[in-house]
Amino acid sequence: MIEFQFFEGCPNSKNSLDNLLEVTRELNINDDEISIIQVPDRESAEKNNFQGSPTILIDGIDIYTDSKPSGYNYSCRVYSFNGNQTGIIPKQFIKDNILKYLQG
Repeated sequence: MIEFQFFEGCPNSKNSLDNLLEVTRELNINDDEISIIQVPDRESAEKNNFQGSPTILIDGIDIYTDSKPSGYNYSCRVYSFNGNQTGIIPKQFIKDNILKYLQG
């Protein structure tokens, strides 16, 4: 199960979700394998160990940290890819991690 977590108002969520949906279409992953979860407040963030917006989990594992989330962070998430900081999860990074999961 792929879970996309975000909160309303995060400027990077839409582009990251678009990247995720493009990848899942390319890989022929059924829509029922994808869950889009809006985290509306800090209480929900704490309850769900939310790591920030946007976050992608595959079977509960954060694709960026490759670990199960602990603690929580209710803010826009910043990633580092190839030495560049961004809030958008790149399409190729998403694809590589989904493929790793499917092959693993």
